[in-house]
Order: sequence, then C-alpha cells, then structure tokens
Amino acid sequence: MLTVKLVQQGVWHMSKESMPLAAGYLAASVESDTRLREECDISIENFPGDVTPIEMAIQLLRGGVPDVVGFSVLGWNVRQFSAVAESIKQANPECVIVFGGNHVAHQATRVFNNCDAVDVVVNGEGEFTFRDLLHALLDERNYSEIDDISFHDTDGQLVTTPARDRITDLDEIPSPILNGSVPLLDDNGRFRYDVALLETNRGCPYHCAFCFWGGAVGQKVRAFSRERLRRELEALARAGAETIVLCDANFGMLPQDMEFVEDLIAVKSRYGYPVALETSWAKNKNAMFYGIVRLMRDAGLQSSFTLALQTLDVDTLSNMNRRNMKINQWRELAEWLAAEGLDAYAELIWGAPGESPDSFLAGYDELAKHVSRIAAYPLLLLPNTDYTERRELYGFVTVRGDRDDFEYVLANKDVSLSENLRMQRFLFWARLLAENVVLRNIFPVLRATGSMTQSEAILSLADYVDEQNRPGARLLTQAAERSTADPDSLAPALEYCFTEPEFESLVVDWWHDRLSHAVPVEWREAVGEVLRFDLDTRPLPDAEKRGFPEAEPVAEGALRYWAVDREYSHDVPELVHTAKASGELPGPPERVHTPVRLLFREGFAELARSTNHEETAHYVARVESRRRECSARGGV
Repeated sequence: MLTVKLVQQGVWHMSKESMPLAAGYLAASVESDTRLREECDISIENFPGDVTPIEMAIQLLRGGVPDVVGFSVLGWNVRQFSAVAESIKQANPECVIVFGGNHVAHQATRVFNNCDAVDVVVNGEGEFTFRDLLHALLDERNYSEIDDISFHDTDGQLVTTPARDRITDLDEIPSPILNGSVPLLDDNGRFRYDVALLETNRGCPYHCAFCFWGGAVGQKVRAFSRERLRRELEALARAGAETIVLCDANFGMLPQDMEFVEDLIAVKSRYGYPVALETSWAKNKNAMFYGIVRLMRDAGLQSSFTLALQTLDVDTLSNMNRRNMKINQWRELAEWLAAEGLDAYAELIWGAPGESPDSFLAGYDELAKHVSRIAAYPLLLLPNTDYTERRELYGFVTVRGDRDDFEYVLANKDVSLSENLRMQRFLFWARLLAENVVLRNIFPVLRATGSMTQSEAILSLADYVDEQNRPGARLLTQAAERSTADPDSLAPALEYCFTEPEFESLVVDWWHDRLSHAVPVEWREAVGEVLRFDLDTRPLPDAEKRGFPEAEPVAEGALRYWAVDREYSHDVPELVHTAKASGELPGPPERVHTPVRLLFREGFAELARSTNHEETAHYVARVESRRRECSARGGV
C-alpha cells in the first residue's frame, strides 16, 4: 500500500480554508482508478498561507513518512515546499517528491538546482500524469514511459519526456466536488472554505506577455459539460457556499457561459445559495457578455465586472501583445455598467516596458473617471512568459522575493529605480484605499467638484499619514515602505483600516487639516458628508468596535445583515450617483436632511485581513434611503 499525500497551501492567512481544488483533481483521479484506489492511501493536506515549513513538515510526518508527496506549487509557496521536501527526504530518502503547477512547469533545471529533494516535475496538466506516475511506482517501471515530466535518470542526466496532449474531454477528470475528494463541510456542518472554486473551462486564446494562465495560453478553450457543472453547483449550494469563484481565464464569451449562469440562477432560486459569482471576465466583451450581465443583475446575483486593461498606454499595450484586443473600447463598457447600476473594477499593471510614472498616473486618473475601484499591481516576471524570456530586450532589473519566488521588477529600460520606488508607494496606497474599498465615493465627488484627481487624493492622504506620529499612522507608513519587499504588508494595514477607530479619526483629521482646503467653499460641507458616508459604509467586522452598538440583526433569505441608521445633512447617495454617472455636480448643493439605513452583510470579521478585494466589495454597506427634507447638522 502506497501512502500518498497531496499538499496545497493558499496565499493568504484566513479564518477559513482556501479550497484545495488542484489537489482535489489529483485525488479524485487516483480514487477513480480501481487499482490505485485499492493500493494507494491518498489524502490532502491543505495549509493556510501563514503556516511555516516546520509546521507543515511536522503535520506531514506525524502519522509516519509518506511514500509519495505531491506538491501543488505556485510562486508564493515554492520556497516553503522546497524546505518541507528536504525534511521529508531526510526522514525517508525513498519517498518520491513530485512538484507540479504553473511555477515549476518547464523549469526542471532550476527546480532541481534549487531543491535536490525533488524527484519529478510535472510540466502540464497533472491529473492523468500523476495517476500514471503512481502506476509506474507500483510496477517499479522507469519514469521514461510517462509523458510530460522531467526527472534525473540513473546516470544523473536530466530527462524531459514528450508533452502530453491537452485533455480535450474535461469530463474525463473526476469531480472532487462530487466524489468527496474535497470535503465541503466542516465539523459543525458549515461550508468550510472562504469561497467555492470551480472551473467551467480551461485554456486562453490570448498570449499576453506577462501571463502563463494554467500553461494553456494561446490555446483553444475546452469546457466541462453543462450537466457536470450543474451537479457541482447543486452540491456547493447544498453545502451553503455563498460565493463561487471561477478559475476561468475569459468567462462570458462562450454560449456555455450563458448556460452556466442560467443554471447558477436556478440553483440559487432553489437553495438560496450561491449569492455571488466572481471570475476573470472575457477581455473582449460581446453580446453574450452583455446578456449574461443583465441576467445576473435581474436575478440579484452579485458580481464585480472587470475591466482588465493593464495599461492605457498604446506602446505598452503593444509590448504586452494586447493592442488588438477590444478591451481598448473600455469607456463604452464602463459607461454601460454604470448605467446598469453594476459594480465594476479595473486592473492596471505598473512596471511594464513602455510605461512611465506620468503615463501610468495619467492612465490611472483617466480610468478613475469611470471606475474608482482600480486594482493596480506591480509587474512580476513569471516563468514561461514572454517578458521573462525577453528580459534582456526590456532591460529588466529584478529581485526575487524572500518568502516567495516571484521576480519583482526594480527597473527596466524605461523606468529607473528611484522612479519605481516612488510608484511602489503609490501602488500600496492605491490598493489599500481604492482597490480594497476602504474609501470609494469620495474620489468621484472630489473630481466632480474640481478639487483633485483620484491619484492626487490618494497621495494627499499618504503624505498626511507620513507626517503623523500615531501608532496606526506609523503602521501604515511602515507597511508602505515594506510593500516592495513584503507584498503581505497590505494585510495588517487593511485590518487596521477596517477595525481600528483610530483610522477614522486619522481620516477626519486629514479632511480638516488638508483636504477640505482643496474643496470649493460652497461644496465643503457636502463633500465632508460624503467622506463621513465612506467611513460609515466600510465593511463591518465588529459593530461595537466601530461605534455601532445599536446595530440590529436582519435576515434576508440565506444572508444575515447588521442594520444601522445614520443621518446626513445632504443627500449623499444622490450626490454620489450624479458624480459617478455624469462626472459633474450641479451646485451649490442644498442641505437636505437625509436619514438612511445601512445594511452590513454579516461575516466580514473573517475577511478583514484578506486582500481579496472582489470578496470584500460584497460587504460594503447597502443603503436604504429614508429621506426627509429639513435642516440638519454639519459634516465631518
């Protein structure tokens, strides 16, 4: 009997587990094979992001040394997994260590040089390859008969076998959701993961210079069957999964995507779950996409719709191999989403060849005119991408992370180190405040009143915080300084912004000392109320700590909320709506006493440190207006 362990580790520390879908596919494939089911004892070890190699090694060795350990490797866990693999090898030199995943595929030379405990690297889809490997071990056959792997032969020579054809009929892969390889419930009978991961297809027709999506870029898209996906949705709904996150590269461009959403809505109607769908939406938006979005809106299915632009600079787009995408028609799409009342966010990448600090900030502010939630990420050089293979052409200067194995760009032929460091500071603050919805409505209102752009507002608060000596201000400043070397620095900063009363007083003082003076006099009171509204409506981890002891529990279907009544001296929801819709505000504003009820979705305490902004956005307070016209007190 072979003892087989499959190891997966999420990128974040969370109170709930990250769903081990990749390891689940491997386990399900093994368990569906009659011989392997009888001769292999297979299990999954699923670790959160903050678990150390020592803790992982102890857990894996606690019940005896396994015969085979397969690691699902990504850039954030390869260093930890290498340390664990070395420990296992010391305990049992005969244990077979297998590395598979995007970060190690086609990187055998580097993998073996960095960790001689690794025996096999899987270069493509692993479900059937791993199954073949276990058969070879049971039969004591040579690895050379297995396609799509790299290993050292008995003479110590590196061998890479021929590539395996991509799996065309994805239903041949057993479902770990349906066969129980990935357990759905915890010991209390609740859904055990932060979100439910699901694939509807594999492959991406594009070949962007920075991306290696599942090793299947520039390829035909292959889909799972509608029947299988419907059964998976029903299983997840029965387990109480609130949010489905798809691992697809371009959801919303195929006819089966509409079918999936129709089935999702039907399942939600029957079971009450899921209530949200998050995915990487198709870059080119066709009639199918618009139909899907309307269908989801009408059914009350929550989502965030992505403008995956990466840059607005034409030369940079060309370097990215993205110039011919219809994503460049983004303004019309952003206006349509706003008109439909749908939540949207955009993605930009800083550090790509061709971009300068001025062009990036100009693009950021142009984009912010249409959508304020912008995810602005630093460029990372990933294995097997065009940027990595042509690094000398682009003049990249990089450094690898100390806890992860990503290459962080320090400079390129167009950007100096000092320029990059200045922009890294902006990225930290932009991600903290705008991407992760700490502040939302103040940005379009400031722009509409002619006060300042979104990037100027973000940097104004950053500069103010840097000048303060409060504990929280020092935490934020130090996190911003560490952001290039420590990507995880965002997590404690987010927790502070969502949970600590000091953050609110810090922002209010910024308003009085700095921001209000940039706002036209006739707009100051109204804009101050918008800022107070932003602070009030932040996702709520703890009602008592945030100063809402009067919060009342409210149930709506499968979801529970905290209800809080607030009053404003102006009709803030209407001001915000007008600023977002038209980019202008007719003035001067009239005082209109505006009571509102804020509904905070329960459960955010488990996400307060998470940098998963798509999930966080679902916890921003929903506003029910209770407007009465009369005089009212002033602003912030």
